Amino acid sequence: MPTTIRDVAKRAGVSISTVSRVLNNTAAVNEGKRERVMEAVRALDYVPNPAARSLLGQDTGGIGVLLPYVAGEYFSEFLTGMDYVAKDHGKFLLISTSHHETKEWQAAVRTVNRRVDGLLVMAPQRTPRQLNLDSWAPTVFVNTPVDPDTNAEFLNFDDHGGSAKAARHLVGLGHRHLAYVQGPEAAFDASERLRGFADTVRGAGGRLTVIKGGFEQRDGFRAAEAIGTMRDRPTAVGCANDYATLGLLSGLQQQGIAVPEDISLVGFDDLSPARFSNPALTTVNVPIRETGIRAIELVIRRALDGPTDRPVQEVIPLDLIVRASTAPPVKV
Repeated sequence: MPTTIRDVAKRAGVSISTVSRVLNNTAAVNEGKRERVMEAVRALDYVPNPAARSLLGQDTGGIGVLLPYVAGEYFSEFLTGMDYVAKDHGKFLLISTSHHETKEWQAAVRTVNRRVDGLLVMAPQRTPRQLNLDSWAPTVFVNTPVDPDTNAEFLNFDDHGGSAKAARHLVGLGHRHLAYVQGPEAAFDASERLRGFADTVRGAGGRLTVIKGGFEQRDGFRAAEAIGTMRDRPTAVGCANDYATLGLLSGLQQQGIAVPEDISLVGFDDLSPARFSNPALTTVNVPIRETGIRAIELVIRRALDGPTDRPVQEVIPLDLIVRASTAPPVKV
């Protein structure tokens, strides 16, 4: 008879769920147990079989996609590319949202567990260990903070580096007093963007004013109101994403503050409204559709081929797209 996961668990002296966590890289397992499981896998020549998974009700053709939200172009772009790839492989997507609530993440996983061949998770406010998803399916994380010792597979963006490029661009134009409209404080991508911008501005000897904000246009509009009341206004402002930047642009223009003549603006994400605003936004490009495609291909590959002892863990570099919303400061 073929080797089963139960045989692996018995030889390694661990539970079946621990074997599943190790093989699918879905949760932290101490190194001793991990080594025992992998030794048992090699000794027993165990390979999860797609046909066997089908008999167990696991090879369903479904891929679970767990997101914080689905509204907006960012998530639409992410899902569109994945949907095409899934269909090309005869798969379909089961999509659930959490609104950043850990209990909702866990409830979603309980619902789809054993009903999907793999999971793709985007959780900007929780690490895999904090989520404790306990999934039996191969899992890939995107834009999710990771624990230093994680064995989880992930594709993350270099938000710090991308924001640093935006700040260097502004400093290079001659701006010395800058402001930054931060995103949600609990979101690691927003925190990394703020940190990259702040590190660069302060490292160059510049002055930085941080303004509380968020990822919505209304957050940028409120920031514009705050900037309009400042006696010593910054000559350049960075934002945590394009939506906030567009709100900021609208709010400044309503006050008669010209962009980029009076204040330069830099966004983040490079969504389509940023390309067609007036002026068009200088912004950091995030390859969200391409990354979604890569992530779903990785999930499908793991579901078909089984686990690996070399998990994919990649931080994707980001590029700055320079458009018309930035210029040198006016000399007074």
